[in-house]
Amino acid sequence: MEATAWLLWRMTAPQASLGFLAPWMTRQRWFANKGAEPALEEIGSWSYECPEPGVQVVTHLLLDHTIGKPALYQVPLTYRDRPLLQSTALVGRLDGAYVYDGPHDPAFTAALLAFIADGGETTGDRTWAIGQHTAGAVAPGLVSRVLTGEQSNTSIIYEAEGATPLIVKLFRALHDGENPDVVLQTALALAGSDAVPRPVGHIVAEWSDRGEASGRAKGHLAFAQEFLPGVEDAWRVALAAAEAGTDFSREARELGIATAGVHATLATSMPTSAATQVEVDAIVDLMHGRLAAAIGEVPALAQYGPALREVFAHAATVPWPAQQRIHGDLHLGQVLKVPAHGWVLVDFEGEPLRPMRERNRLDSPLRDVAGMLRSFDYVAGSLAVSGIQGGPEWAATARAAFSDGYSEASGCDLRENRAVVDAFEVDKALYETVYEARNRPTWLEIPVAALRRLSVRLNVG
Repeated sequence: MEATAWLLWRMTAPQASLGFLAPWMTRQRWFANKGAEPALEEIGSWSYECPEPGVQVVTHLLLDHTIGKPALYQVPLTYRDRPLLQSTALVGRLDGAYVYDGPHDPAFTAALLAFIADGGETTGDRTWAIGQHTAGAVAPGLVSRVLTGEQSNTSIIYEAEGATPLIVKLFRALHDGENPDVVLQTALALAGSDAVPRPVGHIVAEWSDRGEASGRAKGHLAFAQEFLPGVEDAWRVALAAAEAGTDFSREARELGIATAGVHATLATSMPTSAATQVEVDAIVDLMHGRLAAAIGEVPALAQYGPALREVFAHAATVPWPAQQRIHGDLHLGQVLKVPAHGWVLVDFEGEPLRPMRERNRLDSPLRDVAGMLRSFDYVAGSLAVSGIQGGPEWAATARAAFSDGYSEASGCDLRENRAVVDAFEVDKALYETVYEARNRPTWLEIPVAALRRLSVRLNVG
């Protein structure tokens, strides 16, 4: 191309070029403001080296001003002189070029992985990006495909016969600050933990941000690690066991041990601190706030309000374990069952609705414990929704086995920390109640039943 399409993008009127992308973005699963035409502003871009003639590989950083606080998206595109054969990822035409969604174009996926493996660096319009290779060789000739079903991210699988398959998670929504998914899994692997997939590397970028005092922001763009094909997540494994009425005690206990091991490794390889009363009170205040918000959303919860407030109040009066880095959003869907290996934990991003700075703070490991306990309850609840009996007994046995495994492996007896675990369980169930009321009303009884149970079983005194 005599003048590349992406350079023409920079030279042409912003409204015209960004308007070209807006209709396509509304159809993407990772785009949050559904139902409204995006009000886009490009705040930066850069290109990756691409040896293929007639192709430009460019990443654009686009702010959407549609609703509330602007949301920043990473949008990698390829600009081609000629169309890709048998591709369904065409975004459109721009100044004679064929424009494709990067993750579906082998030119982009090859450039992305090479940038990580080679420790590449590039400077673009108001931006820079650098690849950081963590460990392990990257085999040549890997063929890419996009993993289906993703929402907030786009995951690209790289495979070839005889080679270790890899997965690169491309973060679509960007935030200032380190992504805990990258930081925690890398720290665990480098510390010798086999409870996470082997990391390969990642990409860090810096861009303009009017919302920051410095006028600049910095964060992770992508994370490459070992891909574990043909495995099931713990949710599917547990659900199949529950449906068949099969005892899950051994698996749940091993999961408790694995969770304790991850917490122990994070505590020795990253900072920790004693839980001060000020920090405890701040966490409990947030719990009270979520209770009030949940009652506003689901007024029927008001009858449990006084008892649940007692749960929170009691938790504020007892000792808490040390604060440390944790998974942050642990449930059965975030764990893989790997044959001849055991449980492997993934997706350490934390709760996706929390700001990145909050997700990087030290927190209580009992939050992760409560999240997993709630997940066993959800298995039982899903059976009840399907009209299958026996779920509560199955969940009670699995919860007890997980708790025993965690207590023995961590040295933190969950029975002695029941008040704090109860508070975190209530807090999680309140979050679930609001979610189900908004998105899946037929499942609303699952968290409400937990709140009813916890409001009755007060562990006070």
